[in-house]
Amino acid sequence: MKILVTGASGFIGGRFARFALEQGLDVRVNGRRAEGVEHLVRRGAEFIQGDLNDADLVRDLCRDVEAVVHCAGAVGLWGKYQDFHQNNVLVTENVVEACLKQRVGRLVHLSSPSIYFDGRDHLGLTEEQVPKRFKHPYAATKYLAEQKVFGAQEFGLQVIALRPRFVTGAGDMSIFPRLLKMQRKNRLAIVGDGLNKVDFTSVHNLNEALLSSLLATGSALGKAYNISNGAPVPIWDVVNYVMRQMELPQVTRYRSYGVSYSVAALNEAFCAIWPGRPEPALSRLGMQVMNKDFTLDISRARHYLDYEPKVSLWAALDEFCSWWKAQDPGRQ
Repeated sequence: MKILVTGASGFIGGRFARFALEQGLDVRVNGRRAEGVEHLVRRGAEFIQGDLNDADLVRDLCRDVEAVVHCAGAVGLWGKYQDFHQNNVLVTENVVEACLKQRVGRLVHLSSPSIYFDGRDHLGLTEEQVPKRFKHPYAATKYLAEQKVFGAQEFGLQVIALRPRFVTGAGDMSIFPRLLKMQRKNRLAIVGDGLNKVDFTSVHNLNEALLSSLLATGSALGKAYNISNGAPVPIWDVVNYVMRQMELPQVTRYRSYGVSYSVAALNEAFCAIWPGRPEPALSRLGMQVMNKDFTLDISRARHYLDYEPKVSLWAALDEFCSWWKAQDPGRQ
């Protein structure tokens, strides 16, 4: 099978492209940074550099491929709606259109469980529990992108969307690096009582889910799937496990949720008026994420995709910590 992986210079896209090559697939990759895909090219991937906002480029990318795994997009807790819309919705429109014009058989879309997040506690969220309003431009635009993908079914494109929660492993730059930086500066505190449970996903388990999505047939198609390790844990236990592995002090200070939320709101207001709108060190959404229960029901993926998490969270964290130490021993 010949596939295209977008966003291959990023963490999830890059890890899946490597996995796909190891499984014997013929892989074409796209990314903005050539240096980010050099390891894939060495392993046999075909690399076409370019911006997915260019519809002509995307059509060229989709030529002669059987399936597309679309991992590219804008992520984050801070930014303008227009930027998230451009990089999540309009880029996905380009990918969908290119798939249809080039007669690609299947599109596997990397979505996000952030679409469920409404600032409240939730345990065992199912795929149907999408709120009427979204807390953040990232969530709103990821949901809109999903709708673009599912809308292409009526034109014959086979589609699947995955919503993986807190993906980690070697290469993860989104979850723990910022927390490590804050703890080295003694600025990290437990928000609330520290007992809130969340889901994580080993990147190895996500790779298996993506591969299953490429091979799925029949009633498994045309659905969105929650993906996680299926073993919720208190988020601050995970944070402190990473701190121990990195030989940093444990996070032992507590700060009330109300105070944390208020400080984050002031931090956001200051950054919003500062020239260049720098990203705040603390955000209201970030405080909610670190304080609220947020877990997923993965029974649909288990049933339709035969998804069964095999790599534990702790193994994924060990992998991340070993990789992080190897990048630059001085920043441990």
